[in-house]
Amino acid sequence: MGSLVAKGSRAAMRPVRVLRAEGPRAFAARSLAKASQKLTVYKPIMLVRADEAARLDWTQPSEWRTAPISVQEGPVDIAWIMSPPGLESGGHQNLFRFIDFAEKAGHRCTIYLYTTDEHPVSITDIRAMLRTASAYPEVAADISMYDPSRGVHAGAEAIFATGWETAYPVYLDKSAARRFYFVQDYEASFYPLGTQSLLAENTYKFGFHGITAGSWLAHKLASEYGMTTDHFDFAVDKTHYSVTNFGPRNEVFFYARPVTPRRAFEFGLMALAEFARLKPDVRINLAGWDVSNWDIPFTYTNLSSLDISELNSVYNRCAAGLVLSLSNMSLLPLELLSSGVTPVVNDGPNNRMVSDNPYIAYVPPSPIAIARKLADVIDHPEAVERSTAMSESVLAVNWQDSGRQFLDSFERVMRG
Repeated sequence: MGSLVAKGSRAAMRPVRVLRAEGPRAFAARSLAKASQKLTVYKPIMLVRADEAARLDWTQPSEWRTAPISVQEGPVDIAWIMSPPGLESGGHQNLFRFIDFAEKAGHRCTIYLYTTDEHPVSITDIRAMLRTASAYPEVAADISMYDPSRGVHAGAEAIFATGWETAYPVYLDKSAARRFYFVQDYEASFYPLGTQSLLAENTYKFGFHGITAGSWLAHKLASEYGMTTDHFDFAVDKTHYSVTNFGPRNEVFFYARPVTPRRAFEFGLMALAEFARLKPDVRINLAGWDVSNWDIPFTYTNLSSLDISELNSVYNRCAAGLVLSLSNMSLLPLELLSSGVTPVVNDGPNNRMVSDNPYIAYVPPSPIAIARKLADVIDHPEAVERSTAMSESVLAVNWQDSGRQFLDSFERVMRG
């Protein structure tokens, strides 16, 4: 499926789309490599303010570490510092899910937005996006920009860092509030070895209590950095994902994110090119990003970015879904299972430690091996029956249980 927009116009619109869809954090990260080519005098573009990174000495004890606040009973006043959310930012969508859990448990939440982007952030536009986006829960939390000179409000008893760059203002804030780190991925691996990877890695040594998405992250941060961690399990929202097609399926799905290196887009194309040779009559659906500007060596359907309400109908046409992740596992494998799709995932502890569901096809990271597995799924003699069994395998997996894991960990630490 093509677009009527000229290629040059599409290229010009791409940065604007990243900014609106994923927020300034993704925009800044993608702009870094290009900036040095365009400016006569180069000013480093980083997600964290350079002066904050320079004056933070995590090797020395800080006041909030020596006398941490505890709340023995009743609600906790929580400040969350995050980058500005975007419409398609899955990390923010999941983060708001847990803010919602905290509020429903009676805790008071306030959201502070932190960014180094020079573009002004419209709180009004963000609130409007949050109200209309089906992937975001409605939360009562007040939202404002984070001002380092003022810090969080005086009554805050806990502060959550939510991305590596936010760990710096969380550490430096003058509040005596207890520090937490909501960790959804190993963000040091998002960058080539260099300043930003080092700054991201250092945040795991700040002394925050980490609550991580899945057990792989909790194990990695505890064993490699001595971080105190708890974790919540991955889950799936069955109101969005279920089996509606009880007949044969002759399509496959690929989570195609060329702008997110850890999703191994080019590697996936290698596997799918071989799969297309093995199964030329099977439709290959690419979704996650508009890939119309990429040279793709097989026939495919470009679904671009889909709203969460559109995904289940696509999944129910597919027998298999290719989801590659080189850091923490994606949420997609469990969502695919709920829709009766076999997730084909690159094997590794980062994925296998998160879910041991027997219907996830973990495959060694070989393009040909992955192509063969996709073909095997298409040819499975009991494919229809397996779709129902896969969906039933995640019936008991729900976000409410994950929310309880999160709250149990948070409240245990705050009461300590």
